[in-house]
Amino acid sequence: MKEKVIERLVRYAKIDTQSDFNSDTTPSTMKQFDLLHVLKDELAAIGLTDITLDENGYLFATLESNTDKDVPTLGFLAHVDTTSDYTGTNVQPQRIDNYDGEAITLNNGLVMAPDYFPNLKNYVGQTLITTDGNTLLGADDKAGIAEIMTAMEYLVKNPEIKHGKIRVAFTPDEEIGRGPHKFDVEKFGADYAYTMDGGPLGELQFESFNAAGVKVTTRGTNIHPGSAKNKMVNSITMAIEFQNEMPKDAVPEKTDGYEGFIHLMHFNGGIEETTMSYIIRDHDRAKFEEKKAYMAKVGKELQEKYGEEAITVAIEDQYYNMGEKIEPVMEIVDIVKEAFSKFNITPIVEPIRGGTDGSQLSYMGLPTPNIFAGGENMHGKYEFVSAETMEKATEVIIEIVQLFEQR
Repeated sequence: MKEKVIERLVRYAKIDTQSDFNSDTTPSTMKQFDLLHVLKDELAAIGLTDITLDENGYLFATLESNTDKDVPTLGFLAHVDTTSDYTGTNVQPQRIDNYDGEAITLNNGLVMAPDYFPNLKNYVGQTLITTDGNTLLGADDKAGIAEIMTAMEYLVKNPEIKHGKIRVAFTPDEEIGRGPHKFDVEKFGADYAYTMDGGPLGELQFESFNAAGVKVTTRGTNIHPGSAKNKMVNSITMAIEFQNEMPKDAVPEKTDGYEGFIHLMHFNGGIEETTMSYIIRDHDRAKFEEKKAYMAKVGKELQEKYGEEAITVAIEDQYYNMGEKIEPVMEIVDIVKEAFSKFNITPIVEPIRGGTDGSQLSYMGLPTPNIFAGGENMHGKYEFVSAETMEKATEVIIEIVQLFEQR
């Protein structure tokens, strides 16, 4: 099983599937279909049925039940796109067998050293798949895809393992927050689902941020600086004034755990117009609403000072804490913990400081916790994954479907 997940990850990683936040299409990049078509053919070759790939890049398939028991239909999901934070073109994965715990040399003189990446020490003696230093790896979430595919193949080849109906979905655009936007929950037809999209061994997540995006636009008047007194209105300084009112400690670089933040992501402007893009994140819904209200209040105060047209603050909710929808059906989390215990995996139950497709899917009527897929140092040239962790994730999938059938 270990060699299967390695082979699949390496093969999938070499296919460029980066999504594009600036695109209005679904999927945001047509190259995501390059991997989706490969997966569609592979699902058919494995023996899954009811395989559909729609024009928006949602690939569904079924492994039919082989039990007479009434078992909930389970879904397993992973996303095909990789982040645009770092290049995903011409990915050349490197394999390191029996990792010795020392620094790993990549191309161009880059070194991935345990002194800087202490998480490497957790993988001594294991097989690591790394980048070559020129690109990201794409284990987020091609490791999850490899694990789901390998688990489905194993179940087909071992029909003595009893399970209910299983639905598989490979989806686009998770990295830009749009993964579930055109996901047909009714067509998918699962009672519960799991995203295989977490990090290190043992991660199990059923709480996420509440999230909103904010676009602040300031508008000024440009006059020649030599004759600008009492005439010029500088939109840049107005934008800085807005930012200076934001909390100084509720920012990503100063928060962790359940602490929320207001994060300035982009600033672009001139005297006539300046735009700023923010994200608001908080696990607590009340604190989330307070942050939104505070930003709107600061905008209103600047309108009173400079004029109603001088500044606009547009706030749009993106997703909500999936814990609100999963807590009423916590048995789906408990079953994962039970599966972990069979393989002596210690659950790492922490809130996601971000979102997964499960955040939105849970609010669309499909409760969807998130399980580890193995990736570390994701979204950059130091990304790596342990083959042993991927193998464990595959085994967990197989155990989960058995546990549901045995109840």
